[in-house]
Amino acid sequence: MIKYELKCRKDHVFEAWFYDSATYDTQAAGGKVVCPVCNSRKVTKAPMAPRIGKSKSEVAVAEAKQQAMALKALAEIRDHVEKNADYVGDQFAEEARKIHYGEVDKRSIYGEATKEEAKELVEEGVEVAMIPWLPRGDA
Repeated sequence: MIKYELKCRKDHVFEAWFYDSATYDTQAAGGKVVCPVCNSRKVTKAPMAPRIGKSKSEVAVAEAKQQAMALKALAEIRDHVEKNADYVGDQFAEEARKIHYGEVDKRSIYGEATKEEAKELVEEGVEVAMIPWLPRGDA
């Protein structure tokens, strides 16, 4: 697969993917490459810089950084929830329904629910969110 940056006669620039350069040539010659802005079929390749691939170690470092950022964000979410909501354990579904239907005062809660319980809550219109819960420390 190859990605080209293309430009129409009205100078609209857009990207498109092709199987190979021959496929682009065939489609462009047949008027099948169309500007998504003005529908012009007079399209040419715009100047592009070649993409230089990263080494495997650079990719691994970038992936490790992304994973670390994601884990940090999840830890921050966990801390926020623990500080601002009441833990109700495996009674989450029951307690969420009580809050939703006004049987108890409205408050933020967290706890455990099965996927089926969560699905049922959503179907009832109860606002819930499933959050990946990370253990504390190096566990």
